[in-house]
Amino acid sequence: MKAISYKAYGGPEVLEYGEMPDPKVGPDSVLVKVRAAAVNPVDYKCRQGHLDGILDAVFPVIPGWDVAGVVVQPGAAAPEFTVGDEVIGYVREDFLSRGTFAEYVAAPVRTLARKPRNLGFEEAAGLPLAGLTAYQVVRGALAVREGDVVLVHAAAGGVGSFAVQLARHAGARVIGTAGERNHAYLRELGAEPVTYGDGLADRVRALAPDGVDAAFDTIGGDTLRLSAALLAPGGRLASVADGAVLGLGGRYCFVRPDADDLHHLSELAEQGVVTVHVDATFPLERAAEAHRLSEEGRTRGKIVVTVDWDG
Repeated sequence: MKAISYKAYGGPEVLEYGEMPDPKVGPDSVLVKVRAAAVNPVDYKCRQGHLDGILDAVFPVIPGWDVAGVVVQPGAAAPEFTVGDEVIGYVREDFLSRGTFAEYVAAPVRTLARKPRNLGFEEAAGLPLAGLTAYQVVRGALAVREGDVVLVHAAAGGVGSFAVQLARHAGARVIGTAGERNHAYLRELGAEPVTYGDGLADRVRALAPDGVDAAFDTIGGDTLRLSAALLAPGGRLASVADGAVLGLGGRYCFVRPDADDLHHLSELAEQGVVTVHVDATFPLERAAEAHRLSEEGRTRGKIVVTVDWDG
């Protein structure tokens, strides 16, 4: 099969397009014909070696954890899916090697759910990792409920935009940080936008003088500490970017594959509660360009890599 891979850690230039062995399908997996795979910041962090302390890399590594595609072969112990099923998945294992930037991926059934019927493959590929991250923080770690005032950082990005939508669906009022070019987009999602930079704390306090009930940090560092300072008494804090949140009395969250959660997300997408904004698409052979764009950190919504099966 054709795939993107890298033989050593490094910059986008280490990504190569070429032939790789077809994946073997274990008993608890299904073979998915990949139609699209989303790019996430964790992809370039893995490629750069930043997760080497927790994930072994079995080189060559095929990057990518998000996928949307079609089941072409179920495993011997995988009755959940049949040939022709359209699926989405957050296909993360506890090592780096068999990713989704390829024509095929063998995906454990615990990582999959049926694709929302109202989404194309490109949109659907952008849902799993970022959507699950937001879902597990908003519904779990922060337990957002009706009447809460919630602060979401990088609210126009992949995770942030889902967090805004999920918090609004829970009945919360949402304040979202973003660059000015994304303020109109945040208003469309139902958030009250505030601009990054000097004076951010004052701008948030002007909107929420009694503090925020929950803060979702996606940046870390100074942003995390500012978030803690903006909490109302008894407020909840969670971060997906900085383990220092634990010292501030908050929760550190690393998204995990969960078929039930992903199924619920798929249902919310079909109901129109959650939408996916695709900012840019690249063919598989240009995945390095997609990585470079992701590293710039200015994406609205998702960047997606597509696999052409028509040629």
